Amino acid sequence: MKYRNLGGTDISVSEVGFGVWTVSTGWWGEVVDDRSVRLLRQAHERGINYFDTADTYGSGKGETLLAEAFGHMRDEVVISTKIGYDFYNHTARRGQQERPQDWSEDFLRFALEQSLKRLDTEYIDLLQLHNTKMDAAQNDDLFALMETFKEEGKIRAYGAALGPKIGWRDEGVKMMRERDLACVQMIYNILEQDPGRDLIETARDTDTSLVVRVPHSSGMLEGNYDENTTFGPNDHRRHRPKEWLTTGLKKVERLSFLTDSGERTLGQAALKFVLASPEVASTLPNIYDEEQIEEFAATSETPDLTDEELRRVAELYENNFGLEASGGRLQASGKG
Repeated sequence: MKYRNLGGTDISVSEVGFGVWTVSTGWWGEVVDDRSVRLLRQAHERGINYFDTADTYGSGKGETLLAEAFGHMRDEVVISTKIGYDFYNHTARRGQQERPQDWSEDFLRFALEQSLKRLDTEYIDLLQLHNTKMDAAQNDDLFALMETFKEEGKIRAYGAALGPKIGWRDEGVKMMRERDLACVQMIYNILEQDPGRDLIETARDTDTSLVVRVPHSSGMLEGNYDENTTFGPNDHRRHRPKEWLTTGLKKVERLSFLTDSGERTLGQAALKFVLASPEVASTLPNIYDEEQIEEFAATSETPDLTDEELRRVAELYENNFGLEASGGRLQASGKG
């Protein structure tokens, strides 16, 4: 495993991280706490030190799982969590509808203290503002409060997660140019490169690190789907139209050159594509079984994408992978 520093900090994170949503939210099927803890510990044994959660994941479960897995080795892991959604007073929601956000000092202090308790820790390595919209990006008091949290020793660094779905270019650009963020989290992958490309360019100009979620385009770039693939009743991918699957498979077919050598899997190639941008500090593939940990954690040991491979990927993307325009581009959910 290789490691990269979050911009402007001494926080070293593994190139492959672990997004705790897959083992705490039920979006990917049933969640069993003992198994989730085993997966988290297995990931650490394979060199993964960066674990990303949010207070809303499982209404706090993501944080308590990390405390159970790593409470005895706190200094060996980098923990990132997110605050901003008021799930304490707004528990019910319809489908994927967002809960209300609250950026007031009183609420954020309360939310941070609750996260610290659930994580059973005195500090959080990286605190992210969860799915910041323009109202938050323009809020000077909000970022002054983040600086205060650093001065108080409650957090080591702070950043912003863009979402929930793909997009939010203007918010990301504004915060990277005007705020002292250690990192911005975004969706970016071979099949969904915008607005990620603009955000990478801004990160380069501002020395801001990026953390990339959904690097496998909701599993499409793991190489395990076919036209007969179905998803379980609790799996959020079950609600996607059939066209999402059939169009995605046609695009993936055109990426076979990334695996022809046999030196890397498609899933590893997808991570290598994201990591080809030095502005990206870490990737957050969706991990929900032991085999994925072994595959993804070994990515650093596989060959980097060559300049020629990157050129071919860029050419395919610009030409919509040779498909008719009506096929459209895939659209990712923030949950992968």
